[in-house]
Amino acid sequence: MLYKFKSKAAGDLIMMGPTGDQVLRIIGKEPAPQGIIEPAAMAAAIAALERAVAEDEAARAQAEKEAQAEGRTPAPRDGVSLRQRAWPMVEMLRRAQAENHEIVWGV
Repeated sequence: MLYKFKSKAAGDLIMMGPTGDQVLRIIGKEPAPQGIIEPAAMAAAIAALERAVAEDEAARAQAEKEAQAEGRTPAPRDGVSLRQRAWPMVEMLRRAQAENHEIVWGV
């Protein structure tokens, strides 16, 4: 499934299903074919995404530190980081919040 997030405040944002599911879960929404993020919920959504990115990066740094302490090479990163995947949504949320517009998908 593809997610196409839309807002009058920003261009459309397209995410592949697994990434869209992950982002929606992080902001407290259940993945669904259709949905809406109201302006009142956007500050909390931005904070949740920023917190998830920080936790992901801290876990990666800890894993690298432990690998180095054990004298082994840290595992390579898995493609695109959560920061890179979440950044477009954070930007869309900020713009939509600033202009008091909702974000919808599947409509």
